[in-house]
Amino acid sequence: MAMGKCHPSLKSLSRRMGGMLCHCGSPSKYKKMDSKLERKMIEMKRSTSGQSNFKSIDSIILKFPQFRDGLRNLKSVFEQYDEDSNGTIDREELNKCLEKLNLTKEEVEDLFRSCDIDGSEGIQFNEFIVLLCLIYLLMKPSSSPDTVPTILTMDSPQLEATFDTIVEAFLFLDKNGDGKLNKKDMIKALNEASPWERSPACVTRTRFKEMDWDKNGKVSFREFLFAFINWVGIESDEELPDTGS
Repeated sequence: MAMGKCHPSLKSLSRRMGGMLCHCGSPSKYKKMDSKLERKMIEMKRSTSGQSNFKSIDSIILKFPQFRDGLRNLKSVFEQYDEDSNGTIDREELNKCLEKLNLTKEEVEDLFRSCDIDGSEGIQFNEFIVLLCLIYLLMKPSSSPDTVPTILTMDSPQLEATFDTIVEAFLFLDKNGDGKLNKKDMIKALNEASPWERSPACVTRTRFKEMDWDKNGKVSFREFLFAFINWVGIESDEELPDTGS
């Protein structure tokens, strides 16, 4: 591949992100949840001692079909709790969905506000995936990796494995282990696979902007999740391009 050309996998990400909606809401409304996630990711990064099954951005992209299949399995759970079948889960429906988890009203409201990124006052399917992944991450004690939230056991170990692998992808990209992504992390990750074929600076900036919705120069795990789900393309059967050189 010639210098200055976009890697096929990066073109795929750009195409997937091109159709994303504008996201509403003040950054302050996400601060509490993002702080919790940051602390959790720092803890998990330390527990892995920097070890990862991923070696490059391509090794993550090659798993997109498995990610897509695992996340699509949640559709039936979503439809079960979308009692009026209007394509969104409102607060009342969400409370019923999460009632077995013994969460406080404040915790449920924090999850709702953190995941209702379009401000529609309802949780759509992609937002529901993010919400369950956040619950899975925050409620799973590091000392007891086999302990999982009850709601997630509805869907089989495949879902748990999918969420674990998404977390691992974030930890791979978080090069300095501070629980969030920054532009330096992205540059390092995008150039790791083929150091002799550096990604153009404009490509790295674009990838980072796609995740940094509040434009604060950092990407939380929550922001990463929304971007990642869109990249994977849960509503699409499109095959990924060949990532070979």
